[in-house]
Amino acid sequence: MLFESGEEGYSNYRIPALITTKAGSLLAFCEARKNHRGDSGDIDLILKRSTDNGKTWSQPIVVWDAGDETAGNPCPVVDQRTGRIINIICWNLGSDHGRVLHSGTGKDTRRVYQTHSDDDGLTWTEPKEITSEVKHPTWWWYATGPGIGIQLEKGPNKGRLVIPANHTAEGYYGSHTLYSDDGGETWKVSSIIKPTTNESQVVELSDGRLMMNMRSQGFPETSRPRNGYRSISYSSDGGETWSDPEFDDELGDPRCQASLIRYDEHRLLFSNPSPPIKAGRGERIRMTVRSSNDDGETWPSDLLIYEGPSAYSCLTKIPDGSVGLLYEKNTDIVFSKFSIRDL
Repeated sequence: MLFESGEEGYSNYRIPALITTKAGSLLAFCEARKNHRGDSGDIDLILKRSTDNGKTWSQPIVVWDAGDETAGNPCPVVDQRTGRIINIICWNLGSDHGRVLHSGTGKDTRRVYQTHSDDDGLTWTEPKEITSEVKHPTWWWYATGPGIGIQLEKGPNKGRLVIPANHTAEGYYGSHTLYSDDGGETWKVSSIIKPTTNESQVVELSDGRLMMNMRSQGFPETSRPRNGYRSISYSSDGGETWSDPEFDDELGDPRCQASLIRYDEHRLLFSNPSPPIKAGRGERIRMTVRSSNDDGETWPSDLLIYEGPSAYSCLTKIPDGSVGLLYEKNTDIVFSKFSIRDL
């Protein structure tokens, strides 16, 4: 158990993010919820580090304690040119709950901040607000990831940092990306993927295109279901513009966040709760990792990690070649490690 509810001064832990640094350390981020399991209130952003491929972990490191307010939705990315770890995170008043934030009727709004570490995650800069750069004034709710960002390895935009994000505005749920060509000094916002896409992760495909894999979140007046299948969109310009979303008819979606990474040149890995069809695809159970060897066209291999209640997750490739999965199991956050051969 990496983050156990009721331990280390916090009531609950949620929203995992896991990344491997340039130096080979594992950083496991999450929201540390002080008083209850709800999405607002006194929430700190914390992490634990491992320098031995996940065998042992450090004591918690506080990335951001925003007092009585909410700091969360970690979405870190590593700049492999410098080793800097950049984390794009969100803030809101602890008294503003999700319902009012999603409808634009809160006392304040969701704001976006950036912090970074130049010492392999040991210390972090004071968070800097970047809301005006990345959030349109008409957007209400805003969330980065949750999960991780990527750095492009191919094509004319090689080195670009890309952060998946989502928002709500009048009449739709939408996803988008933030992208930076100067190591996170400045950010631009992509076109919008809408109308019913939500929490998202992005991956670079073997041909240099990007693929966004998104939670499907329907409004009653739309024909797209609230539960059912993951939504997919593609970009051919490094995350600046995106195609209309389409369903991935192989990846079920119990209306939950999921993780997507490239393991190597030929293989993608995907994790989410995967209930059987008879459960209506709405129950968050059966944490499963799937593998694709054709850029996500098919997902023929899978590995059941945990049969019971499970929700948000984040994958990473570990320096020893194994795979790490940080995921919500029951009411805790656990770290699981397995061999790629297990898939």
